[in-house]
Amino acid sequence: MNTPLMEQPIKTKTDKRQAILDTALALFVSQGFHGTSTASIAKQAGVATGTLFHHFPSKEALMECLFLNIKQEFANALLLNAHQGSKLKHNAKQLWQSALDWSLENPIKQLFFQQYSMSPMIAKNVRDQAMNSILGFISELIKQGKMMGLIAHYPVELMLENCHGQYLAATRFFIDNPHLGHNSQYRNASFELFWKAMQAD
Repeated sequence: MNTPLMEQPIKTKTDKRQAILDTALALFVSQGFHGTSTASIAKQAGVATGTLFHHFPSKEALMECLFLNIKQEFANALLLNAHQGSKLKHNAKQLWQSALDWSLENPIKQLFFQQYSMSPMIAKNVRDQAMNSILGFISELIKQGKMMGLIAHYPVELMLENCHGQYLAATRFFIDNPHLGHNSQYRNASFELFWKAMQAD
């Protein structure tokens, strides 16, 4: 008696799109943007190349979508753990620690940020969207700190870029030194370095 073959689950459009994004993330990090072809992404994602182009008209569009999706996931994680207490520095520290936690829990996505956050592969308007729309609550925290006299009166857009650079520097350190990722002394020191760069004289 023949045993019927188990039916393979059929991928929905959403499943295929996510498979493409997940595969692109892994390949962009391991092989680089220029070293990764759309054909290799489609093959490893288990979809036809035409399916990839149905969802993303170009490799650049795929990269930008991936960047914005991960930025949104990052922002959601921070907001989930954000506290609106009366002490601005405490609120900022909570956000900083949540950001470090996210980077440790999502090492591949953090490596993607390290490689592409400041790369010409990501168009300026896309980076601006991520900074001003997705992470807009950080701008509000800076403005609040200025009004309270706790944060220096520098242009907000410049301060946002500085915040971003400080975060990338700290997470790069913890990626290179994973044994220190949960060391409170180093984590607190990374926040104090960040805060000193922001605070008013």
